[in-house]
Amino acid sequence: MDSNNRTYLFQQLPVPQAVFKQVFPAVISQMIALVYSLADTYFVGMLNHPQQTAAITVVYPSFVMLTAVSNLFGVGGASLIAQKLGKQKPQDAKEISAISFWPGLICALLFSLVFLLLAPKILSLCGATAETYPYAYAYARWAVVLGGPFVIGNTLLANLIRAEGRGAEASFGVSLGGILNIALDPIFILPRFLGMGVVGAGVATALSNFVSVAYFLLYLRQQKEGAILQIRPVYLQHTAIYLKSILAIGFPSALQYGLTVVAVAAQANFVAKYPTEAVAALGIVKKLDQLPLYFSIGVSGGLLPLLAYYYGAGNHVRRKQVFRLGCGISFGFAMLCLLIYEGFAPQLSALFIADAQTIAYSSSFLRRMVTAMPFMAICYPMIIQFQAMGQVREALIVSILRKGILDIPLLFLLDGLMPLYGCMWVQPTVDCISLIAAISLYRRLKLLPQQP
Repeated sequence: MDSNNRTYLFQQLPVPQAVFKQVFPAVISQMIALVYSLADTYFVGMLNHPQQTAAITVVYPSFVMLTAVSNLFGVGGASLIAQKLGKQKPQDAKEISAISFWPGLICALLFSLVFLLLAPKILSLCGATAETYPYAYAYARWAVVLGGPFVIGNTLLANLIRAEGRGAEASFGVSLGGILNIALDPIFILPRFLGMGVVGAGVATALSNFVSVAYFLLYLRQQKEGAILQIRPVYLQHTAIYLKSILAIGFPSALQYGLTVVAVAAQANFVAKYPTEAVAALGIVKKLDQLPLYFSIGVSGGLLPLLAYYYGAGNHVRRKQVFRLGCGISFGFAMLCLLIYEGFAPQLSALFIADAQTIAYSSSFLRRMVTAMPFMAICYPMIIQFQAMGQVREALIVSILRKGILDIPLLFLLDGLMPLYGCMWVQPTVDCISLIAAISLYRRLKLLPQQP
């Protein structure tokens, strides 16, 4: 993208069009990511082999941690790049893109190596048993060890490309991998084709993310010499200056993903002492509530470059307009989901299972857990706005409140007050508290025009 086109997107294009050009592709790629995150479970489930299906559940927390690592460098780097563009400092943005990419790649390789060395302990902590461990390790060897660096690279590069205002190109790369994964799953998994079972699911995940990374690298190579995004090592000379800021800004997003694993595991642990149908119902609800969640993440990812650019440029009027419109989009979709989930909870639950008791539990759980979904839809953009402005402390506080210090104490309290069903009120309560904190912290900020 040349300077004129970039300036047109950020400075001259009307706010609704600028938001649409960034948010729409990001949301589409998130919706595809949602579908392909369920594809492995769906096609492996067709084998009617419980141990292989359980293996995917066991490995899932490690897969989430890959996203945490990618956000550490991707969100932090994207925010700083857009800020520097807003300050009209393209050379700094070039250096930040390279400094985000190479340390991110090194951490990706280290993550895979550590997982390989500690796989028995990690998978056991995540619930692997003597029966499920062989399948979990076979799946993780492809999806996490060999494919992990590509999973991280995929999300990391998409964030960096989106920071320059190229939301469509970033979305295409991510969507390309997601669609390929969905297409490859039945070929590698099912007996009528290659019949590799859960191992085939891991192979499909690794290959699809490799293709996405290859697309992004080819895209960067085809850019003109003066392009903003540069990953050549020659731009690493100021790593010591920028790496700390990249990590600080990206840390709240990474931490939130990491704490999500702990919170989900803790909730599942509490529900495990109740009937098996309740455990199955919780799994169904966690699938259904991913739709508005992924939508909000997509909206937030699309807003990040715009918010950071306008903050860097000191254009707080346009930044506020973008933020309000983005929140309106996220909130509106969450409200739509809330109405549908409350009105059709039994029918939606029946899409996943035919057992009447499980459907009853699932309907009750769903109607409770989605009550504060609109608050979540605003809370995510609030966190992203803090990160876009480099307000690390505020982003960290809200991230920890939303997934961290409140979940487990509230599980004990609410489960004691309302056995089983109290667990379903934890997330709505946390979302309300987090949003109140986010609004309070934002109002305390003294936002002055940024100097170019």
